[in-house]
Amino acid sequence: MTLNCVIIDDEPLAAELLESYAQKVPFLRVEGVYNSATQAIKTIREKKMDLIFLDIQMPELSGLEFARIISKETKIVFTTAFNQYAIDGYNVNALDYLLKPISFERFLQTANKALEWFDIQDRQKTMREDRFVFVKSEYKLQKINFDDILYVEGVKDYVKFYFTDSSKNIMSLMNMKKVEEYLPSPEFMRIHRSYIVHMPKVELVDRFRIVIGDQYLPISESYKNEMLKYIDSHSLV
Repeated sequence: MTLNCVIIDDEPLAAELLESYAQKVPFLRVEGVYNSATQAIKTIREKKMDLIFLDIQMPELSGLEFARIISKETKIVFTTAFNQYAIDGYNVNALDYLLKPISFERFLQTANKALEWFDIQDRQKTMREDRFVFVKSEYKLQKINFDDILYVEGVKDYVKFYFTDSSKNIMSLMNMKKVEEYLPSPEFMRIHRSYIVHMPKVELVDRFRIVIGDQYLPISESYKNEMLKYIDSHSLV
């Protein structure tokens, strides 16, 4: 996988340093280096850009302002000498935040984080379109059709998949966060630290529990609001 990126920094030396770093990373392709956000607009509109290394403090258009007007498909890595901007950076869904002076080690860490993020997006897209996934269970790779899943339970270092046909229930060594990343949302929804449910198969909502199959599963406070929004969007009440 190759990630197309641009570098935007009004300090020429800082921009050159980032370009030299990016050229050392085999999966990064630098499509342009700019000293202002306005200079980069044409390139970003004409080419699909995966990643932007973006200084925050710049004349005409700040990095934060620029981040709010570009496509959400393009991920932002903010670069700045002032750490007080970190919270603002994450408020615009920045992938990462690099504090100057930036070492190559720190730059490479962020580049690998970006590669992992885009790899997950590609695999998610494939799985969600095909609607099945293979998981390892008892030294075998077991195919799981999304339509067959009732719910998923986290059990220590394992997850257990419960199916419409309970004789096919399986366990796999992985964590709930990974399962949550790959199952399509909101069709599959986390309702508890230990449970992800297939919402179209929920039969009853009873206060802080749901009924799915023959099981009552708890709804925790931290996941209640998102689950209730889903229920409201499918309710005639």
